[in-house]
Amino acid sequence: MVDVAEKEMDNPTFRSDTVLSDVHLHCPNKRHLMVRLNAVGQPVFLSYFKFLWNTEDLASEKHVREVTTGEHQNRSGDELCDKDRSNQKKEREINSGVEALLDDDGDLEVVRRRQSASDLEAEDLLRDIVCPVILMKGREDAFEDEEQECTCSDVVKIEHTMATPLEDVGKQVWRAAFLLADYVLFQRDTFRCCSVLELGGGTGITSIIMGTVAKRVYCTDVGEDLLAMCEQNVALNKHLMEPGGGEVKVKELDWLKDKFCSDPEVPYSWSEEEIADLHDHCSVIMAADVFYDDDLTDALFRTLYRITHNLRNSCTVYLALEKRLNFTLRHMDVTCEAYSHFRNNLNDLENLQDREIKYTVEPIKVDFCQFLIYERIEQL
Repeated sequence: MVDVAEKEMDNPTFRSDTVLSDVHLHCPNKRHLMVRLNAVGQPVFLSYFKFLWNTEDLASEKHVREVTTGEHQNRSGDELCDKDRSNQKKEREINSGVEALLDDDGDLEVVRRRQSASDLEAEDLLRDIVCPVILMKGREDAFEDEEQECTCSDVVKIEHTMATPLEDVGKQVWRAAFLLADYVLFQRDTFRCCSVLELGGGTGITSIIMGTVAKRVYCTDVGEDLLAMCEQNVALNKHLMEPGGGEVKVKELDWLKDKFCSDPEVPYSWSEEEIADLHDHCSVIMAADVFYDDDLTDALFRTLYRITHNLRNSCTVYLALEKRLNFTLRHMDVTCEAYSHFRNNLNDLENLQDREIKYTVEPIKVDFCQFLIYERIEQL
């Protein structure tokens, strides 16, 4: 175990190239438990992401019918979503204090934390500071109560890092992964018994949720350390996939290369049988929050074209992302250049003149029900 001074953890400092996902700040955990250091010396944390209802109910055919067919036909979608939003609101109030306040102009009023002991106990604070807690010798019992509160069937357990260089952002958890997971759970019948490929799977949370519905999921990314973390997360949540008989296979897929890695000496490589299975049966491809670098975006669309061109059957690609707005000196304005580049590639793909294959693009309204606890913001 690692002994780190508490003052250091309360005042973390990051390098200029450090990227931090704020998903962890809204995580319902009271603590983030550091479980190990990865191969490159980064702290790895274990977080519990709670479902808005029990997954045992989701696994039952009766409940599936209520959610995906008859119940939605007899009741408006807004009514069901309002119920889930109400549950989410209660959860937020319990864990995060009162809702954020806006001033007369609609700007966010930042609630400043006071430092006196009496003020720290005040009920009107926005939320507690969320900092990593390093488990030290003799303190194992401190986390027993928290773990008991999270039963195996109502949470997905994910190992992840918190602050990384840009090249390691796949080791963190991002909002668009939750959004795509929500859509999978909302459209369970659409994905039932499918063969699925995820590009840039990262920690694997979306593939794990898909694995509760689909027959087989190939969760792909690059980097042995990241893929090992992803494989560990699949193992941690295997019990969620067992009732439906789904499986998740963690594989390497480098968008900068033209072929699948099939060298048996390379960890997470593909067998010839797996490549054939993908080409013969894959009908769904998905990717979440992978559009942050123009070169990688170009490479992803080339990979999409190459793979879909070799599929035996037609395929639907689901892409989820968060628009990240930044002020740039070049434009002297708030822009979202990564999203603009993504849209240009998408338009090029739709307008591609290819006699063998045709692509159509359709946006999905983000008004479906929320099944996981996270902050669904307008930029998703």
